[in-house]
Amino acid sequence: MDLLKLIIEDFKTIQKNDPALHSTFELFFNYPGVWGLFFYRISHKLYTLGLRFIPRFISALGQFLTSIDIHPGAKIGRGVFIDHATGVVIGETAVVGNNVLIYQQVTLGGVSLSKGKRHPTIEDGVTIGAGAKVLGNITIGKDAKIGANSVVIKDVPQECTAVGVPAHIIKRQDNKEPLRHNIMPDIEKDLFVYLLERIELLESAFDSGSVDKDKERELKAKHLNYIKSILR
Repeated sequence: MDLLKLIIEDFKTIQKNDPALHSTFELFFNYPGVWGLFFYRISHKLYTLGLRFIPRFISALGQFLTSIDIHPGAKIGRGVFIDHATGVVIGETAVVGNNVLIYQQVTLGGVSLSKGKRHPTIEDGVTIGAGAKVLGNITIGKDAKIGANSVVIKDVPQECTAVGVPAHIIKRQDNKEPLRHNIMPDIEKDLFVYLLERIELLESAFDSGSVDKDKERELKAKHLNYIKSILR
């Protein structure tokens, strides 16, 4: 697909995916994400031709105007939607697949000073919540979701969710609706509640001299489900 068609498709992606858009006027003046991609597409095309200074200059101009920092060496697919967009950073060796949804303050960054691949690979259909940091040469699998403000430093399998600092990986079943990134398991809360119930059971057993077998089975089932929910 040539450069012009890619740019036109980027604008159409906003029209197709954002219910807050009410007019073409808004699209041109209120969506820094699409303009960040506009500057990126041009700079990336020049970068692939072997140029270096001009693409970086265009990238810097785009960053100044949109508050989005996308290195021209990054590889970004079709149908990518950067919503609200302010503060988004995408590093040189990052790879972003098709139909990826990225919210504001997201960083696809590196953790190494080596010259090789040092930024994440984001596969098709991934949703990355606001403020999330995805760091290093890791892979976020197809249709996965990254919770807001999570710090991801390990691979995330496809159709899974990563939440927390550092992020824990949770199995999930509802990835067919990409905008439902607000529905995230609270694994710290689940563990805390389990521990409180376990302490209560032990105190009761100490006072009565016997263990509530039904409660014991219930807590064992909770503990087993909690362990199974975390991918090692």
